[in-house]
Amino acid sequence: MKPIWIVDDDQSIRWVLEKALARENFTTRSFSGVRDALAALETDSPQVLVSDIRMPGGSGLELLQTVRDTLPGLPVIIMTAFSDLDSAVAAFQGGAFEYLAKPFDIDKAVELIRRAVDESMRGEAAYDERVTETPEMLGQAPAMQDMFRAIGRLSHSAATVLITGESGTGKELVARALHRHSPRANGPFIALNTAAIPKDLLESELFGHERGAFTGAQAMRQGRFEQAENGTLFLDEIGDMPFDLQTRLLRVLSDGQFYRVGGHNPLRANVRVIAATHQNLDARVRQGLFREDLYHRLNVIRLRLPALRERSEDIPLLTRHFLQKSARDLGVEPKRVSDSALAYLASLPFPGNVRQLENLCNWLTVMAPAQVIEQKDLPPDLTPRQDATPESIAVSTDGAVAPNGSAAYATSPASPPPAGVPVSVWESGLRTEVARLLRENSADVMDELARRFEAAVIREALDFTRGRKVEAAERLGIGRNTITRKIQELHLDA
Repeated sequence: MKPIWIVDDDQSIRWVLEKALARENFTTRSFSGVRDALAALETDSPQVLVSDIRMPGGSGLELLQTVRDTLPGLPVIIMTAFSDLDSAVAAFQGGAFEYLAKPFDIDKAVELIRRAVDESMRGEAAYDERVTETPEMLGQAPAMQDMFRAIGRLSHSAATVLITGESGTGKELVARALHRHSPRANGPFIALNTAAIPKDLLESELFGHERGAFTGAQAMRQGRFEQAENGTLFLDEIGDMPFDLQTRLLRVLSDGQFYRVGGHNPLRANVRVIAATHQNLDARVRQGLFREDLYHRLNVIRLRLPALRERSEDIPLLTRHFLQKSARDLGVEPKRVSDSALAYLASLPFPGNVRQLENLCNWLTVMAPAQVIEQKDLPPDLTPRQDATPESIAVSTDGAVAPNGSAAYATSPASPPPAGVPVSVWESGLRTEVARLLRENSADVMDELARRFEAAVIREALDFTRGRKVEAAERLGIGRNTITRKIQELHLDA
């Protein structure tokens, strides 16, 4: 391994870092100024560069810029005794791996350098992971592979499709993929969220209006059906469409004709309709809130998008993809997530689904302190607290910033908790899972969840104690005979 380069005009700083790194079996090479380091870079390169900012004869930021131009993959740690905002911003804008304010704790400095070394050694792998072409959709989970196969089978069809799934699962992405791989791919794709349009305007939005049809209609306007001619019309959140408009939509699907608002001449609609909803349309039909005949017209082909917690094996793949995408959008180097942090993310419920994960990756691209993201770098709302009471989770999926300054991500389709009761990440996920099992009329919900809870707790305790059952039992506050019996009952011996 190459040496760690230390650039600082303060001899005592160089000496302390050299001795501390030597104890960790790192080799070092020290320079008292920028000019000497620049000269050495012409014939050699370090594993990691640690440099002060303000030195006689040159600035550490100038050295950083030269390194970024010639060795873009080299981690650079910037040190300074002037812990001001301008220095920190300049360091990170210049592409520094981390900013280290003097005086610093030597153990923390060594740990930071070790992380930079890990990043440097994984540099080649990071380049290999870069995505050169953005895929339409990603997913290795069996449920997503079934979705891909369904899209392939529908590629030569013009059948009406109903897409169901929780908010944030990517229903519009599926609709766009169905359009892109259909015979209508050369036609327009028009999307309309029926829940986002006021009831009084939705009819005009769908079917258009004639001049003078109502107050303010000063000119004829085409609706979405006309705009989507020879293409695809995607009606999102169809379950929220007003009941009287459902009748008009049914007529279009039945005979292919419609009238503009205030119009008297029928217009033909050569449009493929794809609808989506996060609601249970069967239940809404039973409640009299959705027309049964329209439901059957829309439900010709039904595709269900799984929630992210049902395809947790895809979370590492999606995380890498979104970090690459966010880095491209911002014009910065893509960050990576450590294996332990990825495993932790894969264990979270993500009630906001893929949209929530994408917002998290945008936050990490901007706010994470290092190129390799560890669990401690995640937003506070996503990490377990060390004190007694779990922190309340703010409800948001749009990447908003919570009042405490951290990003808020958690949402839940289940019933909200009582006022004033804090909700931890796992409790939010538990409520979501209970709601799903109840919707699916699953049997023995309490017994099933109790088994899964006990299995998860005991597995984690055994991992924590490295398989020592007695210590795990003591940590959990149960007897050693109890944990042995539970391990056998839950088949955790492996």
